Amino acid sequence: MSQTVLLAEDDRAIRNALERALTLEGYQVTAVADGVEALAQAHRTPPDVLVLDVMMPGIDGLQVCRVLRAEGDRTPILMLTALVETQDRIAGLDAGADDYVVKPFDVEEVFARLRALLRRTSETNGAPVDVPRQAPEPSGRLIEAAGLRMDPQARRAWRGARELELTRTEFELLELLARNAGIVLDHATIYDRIWGYDFGPGSKNLAVYVGYLRRKLDEPGAPQLIHTVRGVGYVLRED
Repeated sequence: MSQTVLLAEDDRAIRNALERALTLEGYQVTAVADGVEALAQAHRTPPDVLVLDVMMPGIDGLQVCRVLRAEGDRTPILMLTALVETQDRIAGLDAGADDYVVKPFDVEEVFARLRALLRRTSETNGAPVDVPRQAPEPSGRLIEAAGLRMDPQARRAWRGARELELTRTEFELLELLARNAGIVLDHATIYDRIWGYDFGPGSKNLAVYVGYLRRKLDEPGAPQLIHTVRGVGYVLRED
């Protein structure tokens, strides 16, 4: 059965072009022009994935995302944005989006990101997430590293006694780092494990997610947990 996409984009030319491309790619697409229609359609017929333009009149893509997440809807969301500043991308992640594409975009990049989001959803609902093999955690359930505790089944995480509010992508990135605590993971490996696709050396996607994850992890007077190894990647350790 074809996977369903709810596309919300107020620019008619972009909406029509993307709807045609997604349909030719094999998706069942419902295209709407604003956030009000997007919310109504999402409530009426929940899709497998949402593609939301950030800048829409009335209710914009960020507001749609916030409403759905507040309702407990965990459907993966890909944001389309013409805003290129890091803080603008962070706003989308803060609203609960799983990924973003910056306009103007290559439609093949949209396809790749949708495949990655849908694959991750399938993995978390069924087969285990593809992470490097290691011995089972002593508790049989929790991952514990560098003062962190993570429960992959419940998708909950704590630093000390404080529970962390993480998006789907943030949780998966932190889980990957925690399972490999003390090991430097290069950019290509992280992109492959989390997104299933290496977006190349020019992509800022990973840096944005790491920055936002640090904001949620870091505490005054406590050591930083995620460290940058310049020219290589990232490592989780408590110095």
